[in-house]
Amino acid sequence: MKSPRSILVTGASSGIGAALARTYAAPGVALALGGRDRARLDGVAESCGAAGAEVTTAIVDVTDAAALAAWIEAADARAPIELGIVNAGITGGTGVERKRETRQAIERVLAVNLVGAINTIEPLLDAMLPRGRGQIALMSSLAGLRGLPYSPTYSASKAALIAYGEALRTKLRKDGMRISVICPGFVDTPLDDSITGPKPFRLSADRAAAIIRRGLARDRARIAFPRALYWGTLLLRFIPTRLVDSVMGKVAVEVPAPAPPHRVEPSEPPSGAPVQK
Repeated sequence: MKSPRSILVTGASSGIGAALARTYAAPGVALALGGRDRARLDGVAESCGAAGAEVTTAIVDVTDAAALAAWIEAADARAPIELGIVNAGITGGTGVERKRETRQAIERVLAVNLVGAINTIEPLLDAMLPRGRGQIALMSSLAGLRGLPYSPTYSASKAALIAYGEALRTKLRKDGMRISVICPGFVDTPLDDSITGPKPFRLSADRAAAIIRRGLARDRARIAFPRALYWGTLLLRFIPTRLVDSVMGKVAVEVPAPAPPHRVEPSEPPSGAPVQK
């Protein structure tokens, strides 16, 4: 399958999003990169530009639907988007000592991971459907396949993305849309670094990006990795729930509360309009 030449990535300032931007960067490729950290996003843009890509960046908050749609519309006007990578997300959980997540934390995780993803997908579909072609990748997680006792809302948000992405793939395939759901395990990223606990089969962000790119090129419905952890997660469905609960409940994991909402400074584009790099 021909590699996309115009790609939009949210959450591109670090982690898997940054690694995906770098792996696609090449001469003749237009990259529209959105993130919340200006310094890190500029660093990603610089490395992608050095690889020959034409790069634009924007400080965007995926919970601001209007600003996000304006940015996507502007990016599509410059170079019709062939691949949209819906990657922005945050983590959050109860940790070892806390029994429950706060209402504020629950609402924040759902607002970014689920509603923010839908805020991104809708304007992408508005652009792609009239053309009768396009590809969208939704960044879920293996946590969406089995709820983690230390991250209930994060798990729920990622499970919802799996269901949403699979439904869209089936519904819109006849309209020329290719939609994939990505389910990573542990990946060496700042988000993953904030979690204290066992991280089996952890991969580098660059390795994860290579796996994702290959899966998207093959139009895989679900891109889940590492394979051993993926199959192990699926196997949990066939083990008595009481036993699974007993084992998982003994794993000590500390997950910090989600970061507060990013405030767009007056010097930054308030509408999510891109900044040419």
